[in-house]
Amino acid sequence: MDPLESIDQIIALVEGARSAPMSRSNFVADRAEMINLLDQLRADLPGELRRATALLDERDKIVDAGRREAERIITEAESEHNRLVSINEIVVSAEHEASRMINEARAETQRLRDEVDDYVDTALANFEQFLTRSLASIERGRDKMHALREIGSFTPSGDDDRPLPF
Repeated sequence: MDPLESIDQIIALVEGARSAPMSRSNFVADRAEMINLLDQLRADLPGELRRATALLDERDKIVDAGRREAERIITEAESEHNRLVSINEIVVSAEHEASRMINEARAETQRLRDEVDDYVDTALANFEQFLTRSLASIERGRDKMHALREIGSFTPSGDDDRPLPF
C-alpha cells in the first residue's frame, strides 16, 4: 500500500473516532487498528527515504567532525600564536605564522563543507531521479490501466495462450 494511503487511513480513523468523555481533544480509537496502520506505514516507506535520512545524518557527522577539527586547529594556532608573541625576538614572525594557520584552517573547513555539500547534493539528486522515474513508471501503469478500462474487457481471439503484453 502507498504510504500516503496509510496516512489517509490513519487520519480517517482519528477523524472518525469518538471523543473521549468530557474532552474535545482526546479520542477513543482501536489501539490494534492504529498500531497495525502505523506498522504498515513504516513497512511501506521506501528504503531510499531511509537512505536519504542516513546520508543527511552522515553529512551532519562529517560537518561536525570538520568543525571540531577546525576548532582544534584554530585552538592550536591560537596557542602557538600566544607562545610566539611572548618571545620578543620573533613577535612579527609569530603573528604571521599564526594568521597563516588560522587562514589555512578556515580554508580547510570551507573546503570540507563544500565537499560534503556537493556529496549530499549529488546523493539527493540521484534520489530525486529515482523518485521521478518511479513516478513516471506509476503514471504509465495507471495510463495502461485506464486504457484497458476504456477498451473494455479484453478477450483474445483464437487459441492463442500467450500472456497479455502488459
